Amino acid sequence: MKKFVTILLMFLGFVSHAETPEKLFQEANTFYKVEDYNRALGVYLAIEEKGYVSTDLYYNLANCYYKLNKVAPAIYYYEKALKVDPTNEDAQHNLVFAKRMTLDVIEDLPKTFLQRFSENVIQKFSFDTWALIAVITSFLASLLFLLYYFSGSSKLKLLYFNTTILMVFILLVTVYFAYDNYDTVQKDRTAIIFATKAEIKNAPTNNSDDAFELHEGTKVLILDELDDWKKIKIADGKVGWIPQNELKEI
Repeated sequence: MKKFVTILLMFLGFVSHAETPEKLFQEANTFYKVEDYNRALGVYLAIEEKGYVSTDLYYNLANCYYKLNKVAPAIYYYEKALKVDPTNEDAQHNLVFAKRMTLDVIEDLPKTFLQRFSENVIQKFSFDTWALIAVITSFLASLLFLLYYFSGSSKLKLLYFNTTILMVFILLVTVYFAYDNYDTVQKDRTAIIFATKAEIKNAPTNNSDDAFELHEGTKVLILDELDDWKKIKIADGKVGWIPQNELKEI
């Protein structure tokens, strides 16, 4: 009996080891390379169900959906990949092509200088990246201050003092950028329309008038929610209500 239990535990341990995310990822990549996108997709989704979070995983999921001509989930996972790593250039590039498959043509509202600066600079990197830069800058500022304190040369003291002030300034800026990035990510709830055709309502009821129409793949901003409805806003400023089962939050 003990021998049987030992063998069973060894077998379960082997199975558990064989189904690690890394092993499954390799298996999915193999299917993808031979253009078996459905099987690759199934394995990638199994990895996601295990709670694995990775820009590469989301990017590969998006690629599978793109190859299968499923626009909404393709855009959804490209956006998720960029949410984990905003500097993922491959995801940025492929997202542009995926968006060309959508039907809705929506012109963005003009953005202020601060909005453009936040989008092109602050949101260009993740919170973790800005935090890392702040830590490195803090270390350099401390080191330069020690060099200033112990230096016996007046010229070097002046140099170390000025560079310390500069590092402190950069530190304050990066801390602000990190906070602003985190605050923006927490407040901005975005979603992708998954319904083939969605009638956006003026109020959160089926009997209310239609405000406008959207199609799968369009990105929206979630403003509020009530029961089974989400209040959304699109890039041109239009606002309306949509059933929550017709979109998927990123």
